[in-house]
Amino acid sequence: MKIILSCCAFVAALAVIFTIPSFSLADESFAPKRIFTKHFNKTLFDITSHADYSVEVLLDDSEYPIGKNVVGIVVHDSHDADVKGAQLVIGLKNLATGQVTAGPSRVQDKKNGLYIVSGLDLRKEGRWELSITVKKGGVSDGVKFVLPDALKERVPKGRYSP
Repeated sequence: MKIILSCCAFVAALAVIFTIPSFSLADESFAPKRIFTKHFNKTLFDITSHADYSVEVLLDDSEYPIGKNVVGIVVHDSHDADVKGAQLVIGLKNLATGQVTAGPSRVQDKKNGLYIVSGLDLRKEGRWELSITVKKGGVSDGVKFVLPDALKERVPKGRYSP
């Protein structure tokens, strides 16, 4: 009888051990989920490599009035809030030659997460890499778009996670 009770206790202990989930501070399932909003359909959108920011590039003013001959860039942080007062570093590189073009003539912060960039010609022939790095408060993270490929692979407006 003692053997049967010992076996039952052992089986019950094993059942408890294997059914209790293990919790760890490194477990990502307990980290807050980052959700980013893409506001428009005809734009380029990506979440930065470390998911600190999302970047949405308005190529023209067909969905939002940004002006003529400029590009709009909407930046959100990891809490999906507008990023104001950031420094944007923009690069445009010809992938065939490796040649980097001169940076934009001006980046204007509109104070609502929207940055207006003048002097950035994205309608060039060939394949180009557009890199956008966002720097604010010691946090620097970026995205890269390969043009014209990225123009064919646009995602609809909505909410996205990394």
